[in-house]
Amino acid sequence: MYSNSGGTAIQAKIVNQLRDRDIEAITDLNLGHANAHNGTITCHNVNMEELDAFFSYNAGQQTPYQVFLYQVLNESIPCLNSFESFSLSEDKLRTSHRLSRAGIRTPDYRLCNTKDKPMLKNTIREWGGRLVYKPTDGWGGMGIVKVEDERSLDMLIPFLDQTNIPHFYVERFINYDMTDYRIDIVDGEFVGCYGRQAPKDDWKTNVTSGGSVIRREPNDELVALAIKAAKVTGLDIAGVDVIYDQEHEEYVVLEVNGIPAFATPEQEAAGLTFNEGKIERIVNLIERKAIEKHASMQAALTSQL
Repeated sequence: MYSNSGGTAIQAKIVNQLRDRDIEAITDLNLGHANAHNGTITCHNVNMEELDAFFSYNAGQQTPYQVFLYQVLNESIPCLNSFESFSLSEDKLRTSHRLSRAGIRTPDYRLCNTKDKPMLKNTIREWGGRLVYKPTDGWGGMGIVKVEDERSLDMLIPFLDQTNIPHFYVERFINYDMTDYRIDIVDGEFVGCYGRQAPKDDWKTNVTSGGSVIRREPNDELVALAIKAAKVTGLDIAGVDVIYDQEHEEYVVLEVNGIPAFATPEQEAAGLTFNEGKIERIVNLIERKAIEKHASMQAALTSQL
């Protein structure tokens, strides 16, 4: 669990609720401190493949080493979220492609070969002179650039060429009111909603990019859209980011986050009160995964008799 912004207190509440249900919880099983040897993954002398479930919640702190062990561990025990859904949500192209194929509106997107500069220029012309360049991975708005015209694109391309990235992923810029909705879903159920507003001199709503959190109440359409997006991406725990397209008058899913933050103590004091419900649903989810794991093991043992 992340330790800043109230994360330690959230972890304590999750652990206490699990123990109230006679479920032992072992903390500090950071995959960054784990190692694999002779068919086992061990962290602080705990054989992690003997756990009934593994719950990890540390956005922005996932090293390639941790992600690699996450993938291996997921082959043996239930992980929340599963590695497959986690890796999907970390990739903007794969997420948008999966959502689009399921009939969920996302920004128009295009993946261009870095050698195909004419396609990139044709794209900005086709999209009315504005697009958004995004790294396919990353979080918090890092590396995202809005391109206002073809001349700006010409200035950006040499910089991108120096990064040795294998492709250009771009999205059509959506005309919106510079606010968004973050809708939290746990195990297919709506948990809570808040919004973010971009600063006056910017268009990004991410808090890490200077955006501010605002209170918002979702309508039934938004909740149903978020639940469907979480299901399509396979995420047990999801934060679905949605904006309203003013030109086409419809909601657009921008991103599906696999590690959506809890409200900070300051945000709770300002009226974001969904933490307790989110904790309860996560505890329910962990308990269900553990019961399913036990049932599966019991069935396997019975079949061997």
